[in-house]
Amino acid sequence: MHILIYSYNYHPEPIGIAPLMTELAEGLVERGHQVRVITGMPNYPQREIYPGYQGKWYVTEQKNGVTVQRSYLRIKSKPNLIDRILLELSFIVTSLPQALRGKRPDVILLTVPPLMVALPAALLGRLYNCPVVLNVQDILPEAAVRVGLIRNKWMIRACEALEKFAYRNAQNISVIADGFFKNLVTKGVPAKKIVCIPNWVDVNFIRPLSKEKNSWRTAHQLDGKFVVMYSGNIALTQGLETVVAAATRLRHIKEIAFVIAGESTALAILQEYCHSCEADNVLLLPLQPREQLPQMLAAADVGLIVQKRNVISFNMPSKIPLLLASGRPIVGSVPANGTAAKAIRESGGGIIVEPESPEALAGAVLDLYNNSALAAQLSRKGRQFAVERYSFKQAIEQYEALFLNAVAKRTSIMDSALTLNSKESVVDI
Repeated sequence: MHILIYSYNYHPEPIGIAPLMTELAEGLVERGHQVRVITGMPNYPQREIYPGYQGKWYVTEQKNGVTVQRSYLRIKSKPNLIDRILLELSFIVTSLPQALRGKRPDVILLTVPPLMVALPAALLGRLYNCPVVLNVQDILPEAAVRVGLIRNKWMIRACEALEKFAYRNAQNISVIADGFFKNLVTKGVPAKKIVCIPNWVDVNFIRPLSKEKNSWRTAHQLDGKFVVMYSGNIALTQGLETVVAAATRLRHIKEIAFVIAGESTALAILQEYCHSCEADNVLLLPLQPREQLPQMLAAADVGLIVQKRNVISFNMPSKIPLLLASGRPIVGSVPANGTAAKAIRESGGGIIVEPESPEALAGAVLDLYNNSALAAQLSRKGRQFAVERYSFKQAIEQYEALFLNAVAKRTSIMDSALTLNSKESVVDI
């Protein structure tokens, strides 16, 4: 098949959807497919165009058999709502010519967010007469409304209309959690259009490693410490102030150290909060290179998943498979009825505590600090679950089957339409 992936984020961006779409594209090439990726200039999470791509309108690259076609983005380092809208609009306008420069695809995979990209994808689907498969990573605009990013009622209605258009236009929709499936069905999306394919992890790359003689631990002066780690995107849905406040409640135990790795702007805000709380047991670090990820995760004794209490069924942290695969127990400060809690609970690899409660989070960390047998049990179950449910091999086989079925269904519909037209022509004569 000729597969066109429309993804705002892609390699070399280190976190979020970029590594996943990169692995998917390159994995499909290894399975004999031709893959073309339409994406923007790399900018995440710093929200600054990477060196080598600045000042350019278009760049086309070949990476591991994938044709990557990049386009200009209007981007601000500290965006407000208008800036975010203009960013999405710039991607729509500049990416469409790139999408038209290349061989006709058999199927288009569109990742959401951003939501507005559903517009050019729909146009391309009609121009190329091919199915569009929508991959939903976050449910918009619900996520933006819940965290207070969008408050204007007219803007909310416009986004909801765009959301309905995206679901209606897609021939199939892949979601990453069961909670997403239920969310879409309640909004009137036919269940037969939806398939749940969880985000994956390379269980050979991310695997249990000894924390003894760990170079990452040594480099950050964490030898002999019980390390509680949060690493990844720092967004409005999380509220990492809860982690800092929990750390202050455990300052009297000198062996316990908290590590938060994220993008620099968010870390600067957290740094001020750490000073105000006198949280001198919190180490703030920039995002680490991907090649250091196995050693970094192995340096932890506990991995954290943190969400605010209103994050229920529209967000699923991609960090969960990573932590489970690394063989580290999870403490999830997340809503008990949310998608993240369900994933952690099913895995058997973690503990769920009340969200936005420093006391509950500190208590769970202390339990694992004092109970190494419990920590080992959670680690073992989590790793086993990751291998069985989150392997890349399973995910790519599911996506390949989804694409083949979408193409076959579209072909069948077209054949039926041609047969019907032929019969009508005979009757007219």
